[in-house]
Amino acid sequence: MDKFIPKIDYEVLLEDYQRDGVVRIREFFSQKMVAEIRNELKRYMRDDLSSLPPDAKTTEKDGRTIRNLWRLELYNKYFKELGERDEIISLISKLVNGKAILAGVETFNKPALIGSNVPYHQDNAYFCQTPPDMLTLWVAIDSVTSQNGPVYFIKESHKAGMRPTKISGVKGNSIGLAEQPNFPKKNQFCGLLNSGDVTIHHCETVHHSEPNHSSNSRLGLLFVYRGEHTRTNQELKEKYTNAVNSIPPA
Repeated sequence: MDKFIPKIDYEVLLEDYQRDGVVRIREFFSQKMVAEIRNELKRYMRDDLSSLPPDAKTTEKDGRTIRNLWRLELYNKYFKELGERDEIISLISKLVNGKAILAGVETFNKPALIGSNVPYHQDNAYFCQTPPDMLTLWVAIDSVTSQNGPVYFIKESHKAGMRPTKISGVKGNSIGLAEQPNFPKKNQFCGLLNSGDVTIHHCETVHHSEPNHSSNSRLGLLFVYRGEHTRTNQELKEKYTNAVNSIPPA
């Protein structure tokens, strides 16, 4: 497997992450690694997915096109081992205040022309962890442009804790914020990425993405990590369970 972690100033990264709740790292994965990942995702969807439980995927409204792949850490050895590479665990451990544990691997495929939106939300409405020492490493397999549904983050929003939620009605993203933030999109951090770049965002950073109306797909691979000291918040878990039961899988 290719070496891929670039040289990083960890002190600056930690300072930026703690201040803003989101950071961007250029050229995190080499193009060789990106190609390897893309090929394994294609093979997995072609050869394995049809035999797996329904919660392994979410489709777009057409009922055929893959919107999300879920729980790849359970169903695919390659992605579990990739997410547990020492280089990544060492990096993430600096940001989650303790040893990082791989909690999930998933995709947001955002297919060309039909890729659906993701409503404003905080990831900890799904993760349900206390303390909120949890984050997502978001890897651009396709380049992310202003036209194909980039993720927008509200910097520093992780400092205010969890906001009230509601069931969103969006399959695959069942829990959104009860009220849309009064924060202009032009002032939000737009996660424009070249293939191989990543963003890292805190589990309570408010973010969303728009539909993909372009002719280019926006495939993202996500690794979710928590500090090994975190525990399940039962109040958040109950809200999540209700949302899952409303529009599974969520």
